[in-house]
Amino acid sequence: MKTQLFRVFALFACGILLLTYSCKEKEEKSLNTTRDVKFTIEGQLSVYKDSSATPYSQFEIEIADNEYEIQTGMMYRKSLPPHRGMLFVFPDEQMRYFYMKNTEISLDIIYLDKDQRIVSFQKNAMPLDETSLPSEAPAQYVFEIAAGRADELGMEVGDRIQFSTQ
Repeated sequence: MKTQLFRVFALFACGILLLTYSCKEKEEKSLNTTRDVKFTIEGQLSVYKDSSATPYSQFEIEIADNEYEIQTGMMYRKSLPPHRGMLFVFPDEQMRYFYMKNTEISLDIIYLDKDQRIVSFQKNAMPLDETSLPSEAPAQYVFEIAAGRADELGMEVGDRIQFSTQ
């Protein structure tokens, strides 16, 4: 009788734990997908042709420079105005690989070397696509803007940026 009671109790306890874990996981997932992430202006970024002293475009930027911000990036955003972007700042220059997991808007991903020169693009990256989008050369910075903007502005490999923080 004790053995049977123990089995019933053990099954009951396992059921409660499974239900609790299952509900918690669903709750966390729904919180992530319904959040409205606000853009925080943390600096300004200017884009220049080769050696020009006058920028041909300027952006308000949000800066991702720590592990959490770099991992989260533009996830869960509903829109990105054409004059805004996100600059990812890494401690070193190496091949970079981005993807669009949980990113609901299409982006142009611009890879820049340690001298802040454009080395490659991944244009019109598809929302929610988890395919790897690599740089074509080592990069220390990555700049994300609304899809199509790089072509609209005539951005090219070799153009450079300068940014300042607020």
